[in-house]
Amino acid sequence: MKAIVYKKYGPPDVLEVTEVERPIPKDNQVLVKVKAASVNYGNMVLLRGEPFLVRFAFGLLKPKYCIPGGDISGTVEAVGKDVTQFHIGDEVFGDLSGSGWGAYAENVAVPENALALKPANLSFEEAAAVPMAGVTALQGLRDKGRIQPGQKVLVNGASGGVGIFAVQIAKSLGAEVTGVCSTRNLDILQSLGADHAIDYTKKKFTDNKNSYDLILGVNGHQPLSDYKHSLKPNGIFVHVGGSQSQMFQAMTVGAWISKTTSKKMGTFLQRANQNDLVFMKELLEAGKVKPIIDRQYTLSEVPEAFRYFEQGHAQGKVVITI
Repeated sequence: MKAIVYKKYGPPDVLEVTEVERPIPKDNQVLVKVKAASVNYGNMVLLRGEPFLVRFAFGLLKPKYCIPGGDISGTVEAVGKDVTQFHIGDEVFGDLSGSGWGAYAENVAVPENALALKPANLSFEEAAAVPMAGVTALQGLRDKGRIQPGQKVLVNGASGGVGIFAVQIAKSLGAEVTGVCSTRNLDILQSLGADHAIDYTKKKFTDNKNSYDLILGVNGHQPLSDYKHSLKPNGIFVHVGGSQSQMFQAMTVGAWISKTTSKKMGTFLQRANQNDLVFMKELLEAGKVKPIIDRQYTLSEVPEAFRYFEQGHAQGKVVITI
């Protein structure tokens, strides 16, 4: 089968299409014919091996997993003898980040708990846009941010992959949502149901002092002091990707702020979770959340897709059709 393979850390140029052996599912695994995948911030981290600490988990000198990609959607082609949740022909979507990655390939064998039935109202491309970004937004808001109905929530980076889901999920959970984006993305925020939008090219969200119960910082570069300034007493800031300096601040300065003030600030890493994937499926089928796709690329165009994603201007998700 065809797959995208990389044997060393580096820029998108290290990615290449090659022929590899088709996987055979183990007893607890499902063989999926991949229809679509997508690009996430975590893919870029593993591609470049930066920040360096990630190499202790994913290969110190070279990548531990040679086929990248976490999100998939597709159809079940075979099941191991111990699999009980899926059958041949089922349409599924899933997150492979906790089970060896490998989404950028024509087939992949994964544990059944990495998958859920695909939302019936979504195409394969739309479904592939959801798992990692959608669950990251959900876990950041609900688990780390402890979101409550009626709270005022700010999503900085609201038009990106995680941000578009965060705005919609926060609304579905009863929050009053403000999104921060550039001028060209204001219409997208309105279409997603944001109550307020801040155009960062014209106004700083820090002008709203003591305004928010919860702030989700998605791939931003602002110092932690900006977020602290805009939190209400007892407010929570959750760092979800961004510059290395901001992540370091969230882990160190954020911990100190959390201990010495009523405001809580920290970072978190998304964990693949089947129950959360099913929760997202229900939101999608109920029409409370919808994916936004910016661009689609073929398998052979994955390096180009990564280069575009690295620019940081995607409106929603970048999807790979397999």
